[in-house]
Amino acid sequence: MKVNKIIALRLMLSVTMIIGFASCSKKSSSKNSSRATGWNVDSKKASSGKKQVAGPGLIFVEGGTFTMGKVQDDVMHDWNNTPTQQHVQSFYMDETEVTNFMYLEYLDWLKNVFPPSEANYRYIYEGASPDTLVWRNRLGYNETMTNNYLRHPAYADYPVVGVNWIQAQEFSQWRTDRVNEAILEKNGYLKKGAKTNDVSAESSFSTETYLKAPTMTYGGDEEIVLKAGARKSPKAGKAGKVIEQKNVYAQRSSGLILPEYRLPTEAEWEYAAAADVGQREYNIYKGQKKYPWSGSYTRSGKRQSKGDQLANFKQGNGDYGGIAGWSDDGADITNAVKKYPANDFGLYDMAGNVAEWVADVYRPIIDNEANDFNYFRGNRYTKNKIGADGKVEIVTLETMKKDTLSNGKIIVRSFPGQIAQVPVDENETYLRQNFDKSNNINYRDGDKQSSKYYDFGSSESDTEKQKASARMYNSPVHDNISTDSLGQMVRKYDRSSKRTTLIDDKVRVYKGGSWRDRAYWLDPAQRRYFPQDMATDYIGFRCAMSRVGPKSDKRKSARN
Repeated sequence: MKVNKIIALRLMLSVTMIIGFASCSKKSSSKNSSRATGWNVDSKKASSGKKQVAGPGLIFVEGGTFTMGKVQDDVMHDWNNTPTQQHVQSFYMDETEVTNFMYLEYLDWLKNVFPPSEANYRYIYEGASPDTLVWRNRLGYNETMTNNYLRHPAYADYPVVGVNWIQAQEFSQWRTDRVNEAILEKNGYLKKGAKTNDVSAESSFSTETYLKAPTMTYGGDEEIVLKAGARKSPKAGKAGKVIEQKNVYAQRSSGLILPEYRLPTEAEWEYAAAADVGQREYNIYKGQKKYPWSGSYTRSGKRQSKGDQLANFKQGNGDYGGIAGWSDDGADITNAVKKYPANDFGLYDMAGNVAEWVADVYRPIIDNEANDFNYFRGNRYTKNKIGADGKVEIVTLETMKKDTLSNGKIIVRSFPGQIAQVPVDENETYLRQNFDKSNNINYRDGDKQSSKYYDFGSSESDTEKQKASARMYNSPVHDNISTDSLGQMVRKYDRSSKRTTLIDDKVRVYKGGSWRDRAYWLDPAQRRYFPQDMATDYIGFRCAMSRVGPKSDKRKSARN
């Protein structure tokens, strides 16, 4: 009997110890426990595993490898489409081109915040306004579009045109701030209604300002820029001492603030337009698409829509839409977005309607020997400007940066409330292997080392003395704009007969065909260029956003 009691006691002790260890193990592997230190971590601060949410208007594009620059035809023989293998990270892209309605929202915001009737703000609204005179033609009557295309509600869902590359960039920055402003308001970090009721030239929201110096956002108004938990009373600690909250503003680690809207890179745009994912068979592509859709023809072969044009383009001399009726492509100029089928990524009008600006500076060759991952030419690295007080310097009305373009138009490129930017210097570049200066536009194609004028035997000081005329790309220079004694702008057009090219650091790539182009230009691999400070009636744009986190949210599995 005694033996049985002893055995029973031992069993009970064993069970108790097992339960104790299990509970300890459960506590140590708590959801809020750090795998690095074992300390309890507040899950609200850590935001572990929070996934990026697609911004308004964006479609997810899963990245991958593709052959960039592989065209089916090359009747122009301009030698700028050598096929190269590239890899693009996952990203988001606008489902459609930016429309007149979307751009007018931008203009209305600028007009309300920076009234153009006031002399101090005149250049802000004027500099952002599209050039409606692009519709004029010496031998054509197009005044109807000149007067109505941008603002008439009948054209609200048509892609905006008359916008140069710089204006497209500025719109993307504005869109970033407005989207993040709405997100922070929704989550209680900004006063409700402030984005419409309290915004002014001296009190506005900038995403980067909020992240780096939240107390300076909205002019430092604490009634607008709220602290997380401000609606709750502060906790009282020992001896009744009030414990101040930490990390009371939204941060990158909060997972709320989206990356910036921007123009897509050329590689991203071409990858998204081609949408070779629709041609995939296991781990290979079944051929190369000539257009964003499958097949070698511009008309639909599907039973329900057989014979319908799949894009808006010029079909021949004097033929911008076809014979009126069922075979017409539905447009003579541009057409409303979503009028033609989307490609396999769900993106509309990646061929036809309007061509589109991309972020890259144009060069005839894609240098895949230097890089084959997220290829982009046009990097200018900057950093926040730090004032004498050791804090970031906020742009004011007096320090706004105005750029005078080669055509004389003045554009404001830094607005009150934003953080002033300066080029990176030796503090960031010293002994780095991946970059050594702020401006990398001419790297391996346009810098002194890649020019025939470079003297490899000369000293560095001799190299710096080379004449400006000894440029690799001897293009016209129209930037000699000055002001006379009466304040009138003096424009000096470059009339030199010795220029050999139009390529310089201020021409940008645009992709895709337009309503003015033949089917040849609908090939996603085709590429052209245009001055960044000029606009046309056939170039528009759409925005993109980088993807943070995993390449895809979908679980990968074999198709069989």
